[in-house]
Amino acid sequence: MAGPEGEGRQEGGASGPDPRTPVLRISQLDAFELDSALQQLLWSQFSQCFQNLGPGLLTPLEAELKVLLQMLVWRFSLYSGSSTVGQALLGLRFHNALSHAPRYQTLSRRQRLGLLLLGAGPRWLRERSHSLLRSLGAGPGSGALSGGLRTGMGLLSGLVQTANLVNFLVFLRKGRYPSLSERILGARAVFSRSPGARDVAFQYVNRELLWHGFAEFLIFLLPLVDMRRAKAALRYFLSGPAVAEEEGAGSPGGQECGFCGEWPTMPHSIGCPHVFCYYCVKSHAIADGYLTCPQCGQEAAGAEPVQLQIEMTEIHAR
Repeated sequence: MAGPEGEGRQEGGASGPDPRTPVLRISQLDAFELDSALQQLLWSQFSQCFQNLGPGLLTPLEAELKVLLQMLVWRFSLYSGSSTVGQALLGLRFHNALSHAPRYQTLSRRQRLGLLLLGAGPRWLRERSHSLLRSLGAGPGSGALSGGLRTGMGLLSGLVQTANLVNFLVFLRKGRYPSLSERILGARAVFSRSPGARDVAFQYVNRELLWHGFAEFLIFLLPLVDMRRAKAALRYFLSGPAVAEEEGAGSPGGQECGFCGEWPTMPHSIGCPHVFCYYCVKSHAIADGYLTCPQCGQEAAGAEPVQLQIEMTEIHAR
């Protein structure tokens, strides 16, 4: 059974896309995002399996379990196929740039192991740095040794972050090696299949432009429309003024708050036949400077207390 290096010798002379064909920067960054989303999805599904066994069960071993899941994904993607899951979805794979061969060359076993270590190792060290310092006797208040180790780790972390920033700026300039580990190991992303031309029909472009313009128009217009006033005006237009006055004067609907629909607490009127709660009127007046009745659409002239003798009579009769 041939190992990864045997696969590299077999695929080295295989025909395929020219590895010198440049890959879009956005495609390489999208592959990173897809890999990160896959790791988060696996961890969320894995942690849900233990949610009924008690809170905080996986917390002591969270860093090690994440590394284990990353190793499993690496074993069945990068180790066996020279491409991550995100790269496989986008039609990409890693090419051994250290070989200087005109044809495609798969990664060696050392390069694949290096991508795993440089991908999972720094994250694990960052999450376990405090516990490692305590195990080495360099906890808080341990003297000069503690301060020296902490200063050294902080300096090393700053150097790594600076190197990653410089590498990313170089990647934006030249379009190769989006991560520092890929640049160190010579693993360059290339096409796994010939990229095809993306033809977009004029009808599709025209339709997308039309819908985007209509959506932007609605986003600009809808905040300017007072939906409550429009709804009240429509209801007033459909029901008519006679029905609105009848509801406010003697119907059961007139004995309910026009805003909340409940029996009015401290009933008040705003100049129309309808009754409202004092707190409903005040809160809506603060939110809307041009308060209107939601039942008939009349503008508020000022909240005045009213007495509901009819409702009190009906309660006494019951």
